[in-house]
Amino acid sequence: MKKTSSRTRAVAGGAILAALALGGFGAYSAGATGENTAAAPAAVAKADVRNKNTTGSTHLTIEAATKAAQATLDAAEKENQRVSVAVVDRNGNTLVTLRGDGAGPQSYESAVKKAFTAVSWNAPTSELVKRLTNAPTLKDIPGTLFLAGGAPVAAKGAPIAGIGVAGAPSGDLDEKFAQAGVAALGK
Repeated sequence: MKKTSSRTRAVAGGAILAALALGGFGAYSAGATGENTAAAPAAVAKADVRNKNTTGSTHLTIEAATKAAQATLDAAEKENQRVSVAVVDRNGNTLVTLRGDGAGPQSYESAVKKAFTAVSWNAPTSELVKRLTNAPTLKDIPGTLFLAGGAPVAAKGAPIAGIGVAGAPSGDLDEKFAQAGVAALGK
């Protein structure tokens, strides 16, 4: 076994002491905020449903979103159309996507964007296409797609989800299938 020199032992020992000292200082610093942390919970506003600082919103369950997506895909398959379907929540987050057998590779992303666009404006995307005449830069908003095929889902007049369909030969067909998904939620 090789003997270590006293210089090596001194350097190693010094490094260990420095690490211990810094670790102790860090622990002391983390606990020394200068505030009375016991009083902090009293300062926190009570945020619950009765408080006027919060709002509540309605969201589709995953079960409902899946039911709507399947009804949409079924409607398309009855007409021998190969489509993709997307259901997004109020915030535009994807809940469910179904890519039908034989649907084109572009249809998946287009369906998500149509669903997002429909819920964002609480209007069918076929109606939003008409708005481009007066506001052509709407189409530049990231994540949107102003083509027919998106339908909003609303509860008490407020948008809670969007259903997007892409892949049929026309946007009118895409939107017809999306509306079948919306209708399935009412059953």
